[in-house]
Amino acid sequence: MARKKISMDGNTAAAHVSYAFTEVAAIYPITPSSPMAEMTDSWSATGLKNIFGERVKVMEMQSEAGAAGAVHGSLAAGALTTTYTASQGLLLMIPNMYKIAGELLPCVIHVSARCVASHALNIFGDHSDVYACRQTGFAMLAESNPQEIMDLGAVAHLSAIKGRVPFLNFFDGFRTSHEIQKIEVWDYDELASMIDKDALAAFRAHALNPNHPALRGSAENGDIFFQHREACNPYYDAVPAIVEDYMNKVNEKIGTNYKLFNYYGAPDADRVIIAMGSVCDTIEEVIDYLTAKGEKVGLVKVRLYRPFVAEKLIEAIPKTAKKIAVLDRTKEPGALGEPLYLDVVTALAQGGVGAKVVGGRYGLGSKDTTPASIFAVYENLTKDAPKNGFTIGIVDDVTGHSLEEKHAPDTAPKGTISCKFWGLGGDGTVGANKNSIKIIGDHTDKYIQAYFQYDSKKTGGVTISHLRFGDSPIKSTYYITKADFVACHNPSYMLKGYKIVNDVKPGGTFLLNCQWTPEELDRHLPAEVKSYIANNDIKFYTVNAIDKAREIGMGKRTNTILQSAFFALANIMPIAEAVDYMKYMAKKSYLKKGEAVVEMNYKAIEAGVDAIVKIDVPASWKTAKSDGAEAKAEGTRPELVKFVNEIVFPVAKMQGDSLPVSAFRDMPDGQFPQGAAAYEKRGVAVDVPVWHPENCIQCNQCSYVCPHATIRPFAMNAEEAAKAPASTKFTAKMVGKGCEDYKFSIVISPLDCMGCGLCVNVCPTKPEKRALEMAPQESQADQQAAFDYAVAHVTKKPTPFADTTVKGSQFNQPLLEFSGSCAGCAETSYARLITQLFGERMYISNATGCSSIWGGSAPSTPYTVNRESGCGPAWANSLFEDNAEHGLGIALGQKTIREKLKAKVEALIASHATAEIKAAGQEWLDTYNDGKTNTNAAKKLIAALEDGILTAEEGIAFFSSDEAKAKFGDKCPEILAHMKELKAAGKNCDCEACTLASEILAEKDYLSKKSIWIFGGDGWAYDIGFGGLDHVIASGEDVNIMVFDTEVYSNTGGQASKASQLGQVAQFAAAGKATKKKDLANIAMSYGYVYVAQIAMGADMNQTIKALAEAEAYPGPSIVIGYAPCEMHGVKGGMGNCQAEMKRAVEAGYWQMFRFNPERKAAGENPLTIDSKAPTASYIDFIKSETRYSRLVQSFPDRAETLFAEAEKQAKAKYEKLLKLSELYAND
Repeated sequence: MARKKISMDGNTAAAHVSYAFTEVAAIYPITPSSPMAEMTDSWSATGLKNIFGERVKVMEMQSEAGAAGAVHGSLAAGALTTTYTASQGLLLMIPNMYKIAGELLPCVIHVSARCVASHALNIFGDHSDVYACRQTGFAMLAESNPQEIMDLGAVAHLSAIKGRVPFLNFFDGFRTSHEIQKIEVWDYDELASMIDKDALAAFRAHALNPNHPALRGSAENGDIFFQHREACNPYYDAVPAIVEDYMNKVNEKIGTNYKLFNYYGAPDADRVIIAMGSVCDTIEEVIDYLTAKGEKVGLVKVRLYRPFVAEKLIEAIPKTAKKIAVLDRTKEPGALGEPLYLDVVTALAQGGVGAKVVGGRYGLGSKDTTPASIFAVYENLTKDAPKNGFTIGIVDDVTGHSLEEKHAPDTAPKGTISCKFWGLGGDGTVGANKNSIKIIGDHTDKYIQAYFQYDSKKTGGVTISHLRFGDSPIKSTYYITKADFVACHNPSYMLKGYKIVNDVKPGGTFLLNCQWTPEELDRHLPAEVKSYIANNDIKFYTVNAIDKAREIGMGKRTNTILQSAFFALANIMPIAEAVDYMKYMAKKSYLKKGEAVVEMNYKAIEAGVDAIVKIDVPASWKTAKSDGAEAKAEGTRPELVKFVNEIVFPVAKMQGDSLPVSAFRDMPDGQFPQGAAAYEKRGVAVDVPVWHPENCIQCNQCSYVCPHATIRPFAMNAEEAAKAPASTKFTAKMVGKGCEDYKFSIVISPLDCMGCGLCVNVCPTKPEKRALEMAPQESQADQQAAFDYAVAHVTKKPTPFADTTVKGSQFNQPLLEFSGSCAGCAETSYARLITQLFGERMYISNATGCSSIWGGSAPSTPYTVNRESGCGPAWANSLFEDNAEHGLGIALGQKTIREKLKAKVEALIASHATAEIKAAGQEWLDTYNDGKTNTNAAKKLIAALEDGILTAEEGIAFFSSDEAKAKFGDKCPEILAHMKELKAAGKNCDCEACTLASEILAEKDYLSKKSIWIFGGDGWAYDIGFGGLDHVIASGEDVNIMVFDTEVYSNTGGQASKASQLGQVAQFAAAGKATKKKDLANIAMSYGYVYVAQIAMGADMNQTIKALAEAEAYPGPSIVIGYAPCEMHGVKGGMGNCQAEMKRAVEAGYWQMFRFNPERKAAGENPLTIDSKAPTASYIDFIKSETRYSRLVQSFPDRAETLFAEAEKQAKAKYEKLLKLSELYAND
């Protein structure tokens, strides 16, 4: 049977096959599985029919646990139901998986298998999540590549229906899930022909229904539960034969040879690997190489992992096999071996197979598994006593488990063309390359493969696109290390030490996007780069897509220009055809953003063809020599400097794969020092701000809104100003009473700036006399020294500007800096400001999401310490769903220890302690609950205690004195003797007062009142974490919750949340969200004792800082909800207009600002202060200016008109409700 060939990734393949058999899909977004659900929703919205002639009903739930519950219920009602998940999400489904399996319901869960967080979060792939589900009763089917997902995904659904046992169908997340290949696609009629209609009818007939009522899910006692549980055995015994039967049907239709266990390799192999997942393709590639050289090696691919059929495994292994290595993609600390290894050992023992079996771990957290690793496994099997419990792909120099890996030959099929593209997150490189590989796949006879590598930063991080195409099937499921074509899309990478040109094969092609002329290249390119190009006959080209994109109006989006340049150089097809295909794909990708954006991309594609400049490589480059050794980090914090030099710098240069286990010996629990981000100096911005001091009004608003803390004001005294670098700029004088002797400076870090332009856009100076403007980064290089000097050497000065004012707050050191957030990010502007107000005494419990990724992506740590005190935010991430509870736990732990110390201080005051200790202790008690004043009181108490404890020497001297004899009389000799004993033992005085003082000092870090903050986005606060959040604010405990409300799940790709507005288009709301936004603030206010505020920094900077200060000072729970426009919104003009967009939102009545302070009610005042005025601008005009709404007008104009009108009505009603509430409280 011939099937249509289409280029797609594994997630798309799973979505395509599952859609056919699905009537209901209950889902929750989680990386990397979300695209499966998103495509299901999108296809349903546009009318695609499943094999039953229906559109799939998609329901987004509040969590994976909720999705599993909905799946369970839908199945119970008789609908074929599917879900898609990974990692922690899958683990949240486990309780319901037990129930679904126990009730023999034909569910299929498609899993992009992903790492489960342990010492750190890792969003990438391994099998730790699926292995955690072994006991649930789900059958488990594994696939290695997108084609297998397409073929065997159908087997999972068909077998579940026929056998009544649910299936977990899994493949490798962030490899197979996102790897694009040209595959054969099922026609739905063929799938329909294989379904067991009788089994389906029986499922419907047995479903719960009042027409034939029954009870399901009773509570059983110990007398019958065990034997009842065993009654399901025949169904599980039947599953393997059912799966095998459907595999055979698939084989008959499409000519494949799928089995429960497939063997690949020499028929008489003596060394065999057993594995499952994408590594199997790499192993096959190595087997082809080795068997061609006469070696007898093979592979058994596990397909049906549960039920595990021992006899079928043994049947697949050649009788000649003497040694077997089992590869597991997980780690189970303390176990005799990992799961698949234990299964294989048991199976072979039961079957009487005497081959030597060893096990090993590979690929945790998407660690790349290369042919070199597989060669090492086969070499290990040649030994008389092969190593067991080994690891591959890493160097374990601590416990010695790793296998030695040697240089490996190129095992890819001859004629395979490899291409590698280094991009900047958000510049469109990945999207363009996805389109490019699909063009090649769909419009040539080539086999294709594409995979995309990311770091963990948001937009602005490194992306690497790996593209392969050729005339033979491609099984290379690993990164490209030697390419025929390499492109660098960001010139800063050439200066950062990335080994980019080293990726180019001798004689290959290198394309660099830069603004440098051919003459300037010699000055800018590092010697190592020039030498490699010249000595390896590299064809070198440049293209200035940066300026070309500006000319066209595309800002930093250089992607389609560079895509066009690639096709012009690669010569894969006639360039005219390539241009037409690129335009088609550009329209498909960008039409949702409007025709104008499509037209700009058309111009960019045309421009890229002719923008290439061939560089004649000078002969002098062959002997280019490096200027010296790489710079080392320096600083006053040894633990940070060591961390930066040994871990941060290698990882920043994309060399983290080479770090050995010993590099982490001192931090096995995943705890890193704060402040590492300051050493990165990524230099990725094209343009950065320039400050003109003569025009500056010293308002500090530029610093106030800066997401990355790269522009800062300083007041310098004469000595500091005199020592400042010559490039430092100053105003003629500093404004403010008492500031006459200071010099005011704004310093800017061009290497840390992300180039968003927010500072320029908020600057209130007149257009003809701007204090800030954007200029090319290179032109501002001398400003780095000025910034570095001020940050390192200038102290905070006493000024008349309060810390809780916009201007005054910005003289405080930001303790969040240079994060991995997107350029223009609103979330980081809020978080940075909070650290300036309370950072030296902050705990932060951070929900998983954008704010945890930009705030805690290893090894860069953007939260930092105060230069003078050494104090700063203590940051932790638990999970997504339990963040509020985790934060409450921090508060309870801190509170419990402080209460213990309080009792000791009270006892100390009542003892014979010194007057100084008593006075300091009383001041500490008086300020106990006041975070603002208690810190200084704690410092005084510590100083008094340290000074007041009597040493043994002091005790001997005192009790030898006449004063002591007069005071203590006959007891004096006894006390003196005791003091001498203490001295001999090396101890201090152990009287009650000194003992209490010592005990208090032992826990002195807990003395000061800390500020407990719980950070998270709207997906957490409104959805998955709402239950916990609600409980925490109801507890009455003194915690502060900051919600970054982007009105969408930003971190996972833009799915709708309960914070999404009526009419908003998002993933899982392709036809516009049909329900209104949840009123989280009103829910919190209903308790009456919770401080609640809604803020929008760009609309009212003063209200923002006032609300934050009030919330923190409130002696109980507080929640502040900050409006945070996001990249996902499609803000007109880009994120440089983020703050202005907040102002527009408030003016249009889209967002309301207010503060609810219960303390005001206790004082007889109105607790509700409405800070935003009645709308003065059009609500409809505002929302239509954002892509997330205008897309609905394009796709469903009539629906858009209806939903937008209702949304405007509800916004007005919400403001009127606030006014009525205010009146109600005023009259209460």
